[in-house]
This record gives sequence, structure tokens and C-alpha cells, in this order.
Amino acid sequence: MKINDVALSKGLTGYYLDDKHAIQKGAKLDGNFYFGNPVTEGFKTIRQAGESVSVMLILDDGQTAFGDCATGQYSGIGGRDKPFFADDLIPFIQDKIVPSLIDMEITNFKDIAEQIEDMRIDGNRLHTGVRYGITQALLDAVAKKEKLTMAEVICKEYGIKPSTRMIPIFIQTGDDRYTGTDKGIMKKAGVLPHALIKHIGDEVGNDGKKLLDYAKWIKQRIETIGEKDYMPIIHLDLYGTVGYIFDQDIEKVINYLEELENAVKPYPLQLEMPIDMGSKEATMDAFIKIMETFRQRGIKIKLVVDEWANTAEQMREWTDKKAADIIQVKTIDVGGVNRIIETILYCKDNSMGAYLGGTCNETDISARVCANIAIATSPDQMLAKPGMGVDEPMMIVNNEMSRVLSLIASRNK
Repeated sequence: MKINDVALSKGLTGYYLDDKHAIQKGAKLDGNFYFGNPVTEGFKTIRQAGESVSVMLILDDGQTAFGDCATGQYSGIGGRDKPFFADDLIPFIQDKIVPSLIDMEITNFKDIAEQIEDMRIDGNRLHTGVRYGITQALLDAVAKKEKLTMAEVICKEYGIKPSTRMIPIFIQTGDDRYTGTDKGIMKKAGVLPHALIKHIGDEVGNDGKKLLDYAKWIKQRIETIGEKDYMPIIHLDLYGTVGYIFDQDIEKVINYLEELENAVKPYPLQLEMPIDMGSKEATMDAFIKIMETFRQRGIKIKLVVDEWANTAEQMREWTDKKAADIIQVKTIDVGGVNRIIETILYCKDNSMGAYLGGTCNETDISARVCANIAIATSPDQMLAKPGMGVDEPMMIVNNEMSRVLSLIASRNK
């Protein structure tokens, strides 16, 4: 089977691009818009509508394989590629990449994905979002050729067995953290609520009381409206705020985190980026010290790293140093689907928790591909995406995993 032609289309993502540095410098949200000037390269405004580019591979048997290029909500920082715009990206892909795709033989996924991962244009690697989208389409093409799900193709080529159960889904409420939590509880999300805890004054409190009260409310809400057998993991993304309110004093941070754990018991607690020391090395050191003290004091909190583990290479470094309990494999920043698969498997092979994440600024197509990756590689949890509406992203991810499991089971009767 070969690729006969390639069609490209401009699309929307499930959320927005936000200039995180401008927001950190004090830009205020007015409705759904930030007034002021952006400070990160590539941004036209502080918040702008997310754009995608659909890559459609028209195969020689008449089938079409799909993949979506997109970029992260907080693009252009921490080593991440800058945002792109569809009107610029489509002619670039058409002129520079499509000629290499036309007449490509669809052999096995690993080999053809590596061609995209290794491609250089004027000496530069392709944008991570472009590698992500094109390799999605290539995986879909191999699946269509072999008449298998994408998950089965991954298992076949990487020598692994698919999950026989749904992977726990992690919702993200965005700023609607109370109603969003209720939605997650009602739909029995495995992990919740994320909650986007990024502003000290509004969401944490200068002494941490606001966050502590919110944690207590989550527990109370689970017990009030959740089913009797419902035991979700509580996962809060703290964007370094706990460290900031205690002036990065590790002992004070640990004491406060223990209070959070006690507030939500018996529910397991995962904390993403409770402290951010401003560099990868310093943050690693802080995480290691916190985890050592947790073990000494019997604190069961799991630490999740995000901001300083963006690339596949950085994720391996965190894994090798045992500097976290769980790594968010941020799909949009890793590059090709092959690199995402390899990173999850590396984490698992080295006793590191793997959270198949990404960004709210993806699409339905990329989320469905990731649901297949989840069934194939069995990470600890998968992000509900795109968007932050809870209902829609949870539906997309849940239903695709359920379909894949049923199809695999039907073949094994």
C-alpha cells in the first residue's frame, strides 16, 4: 500500500494558546480575553484561538488516514516549540513535507514514523506538533492496511500486550473547578480534578488556606454525591504555587503537603509541580528531597513532574534519577507518536509512573489516537482531552478506549 495524495485542512483545537509568561507577569483575564501585550515569541495576543492542521493521507486503495497537528496551550516556554498558525503551516507542509509522503510505501509504523522524526528542513527538525500530527496519520494508515486498531498495531510492533481494562481517565476542570469536579464524580472519573491551581491569591491563599479548603471540599463532595464504591485519585496541578507561598522552604512545603494529604484521606493524592525552583536541576533536587522526607515520614503523596520534563530526553533523565513518582508524557511536546510510545514504555520499564497527558489544545483526532496508545501501553492514567469542559473530552477518550477494547476482545473469542 502506498500514499497516493495528501490533503491538508485548517481546523480549530479544543482550547486556546496562552502566553504563560505574560500571565505570570500580571495579565488579567477579562471574560475570556487577556488585555495587554504578549511577551513570548510567536504569540500575537496573550490568548488566541488554538489552530490545528489536519493531515489526510489518501491511500492507493481509496481509504484515508487522519492525523492532526497542534501545539500546546503554553507553547514557546521551557524548551517547547513556539506556537504555529495554520495559514503558515499548511503551505510549509505542502511544499516541504508532502513530496516525501507521496508514493511512500506503508510498511510498518516504526520505520515510516522514524523517517518523519529524523526529517530536517534547512537543517532544522520539524516542529513537534507537525511530527505529532503526521505520525498519527501514518499509524492510522498502517492500521487501515492491516485491518487492525491502532492499539493492535502498536502492540504488534513493540512486542507488548494490550490492556484488558479501561485506563483511568484524568479530567481537567479548568477554572470551573467546583462544577467540573461534580461532573467528574458523577461520571466516575478515575482521577480528578486537575483544577488549574495557578493563582496564589485566588486559589491557594497566601497561607495555603484556600487550597486546603478546596481539598476538603473535594473529599466531602465525593462522599456526598459519589457512588459508594467510588475511590478516585485526587490529582491537583499546582504550578509551583505551594513553593512560592513558603519562599521555596522545603520543610515548610512538606509540612503543608502533609496537611493536604490528611485533608483528603482516604483518597490517594497526587500533586503535580507543587514546587518549581526555576530550573530543571534545582527542581529535580527539590523533588528528590521531598520524596525522601515523604518516605521517612510515611507520607503517601505521589509527586508528578511536568514543566521541566518536556522532551523525551528530559523525561528519561527524570526517570533515570528517580526524581519523581510519575511523569506526565506531554504528547504535544514529545514529537512523533513513536516517541510517545517509547517514552511511556521506558518509564514503565524503569519503575516510573507514566501519565499519558498532552494539552487541552488538541483535537478529537489526536485524542482518539492517544486513547489507542493508552490501551496499547497501559499508562497509569490518561488525560481527558481536548478542552476543559469535562463532559466532551471524557466522552471522546472513554468511548474510543471502550471501542478498542471491544474490537480486540471480539477478535480473541
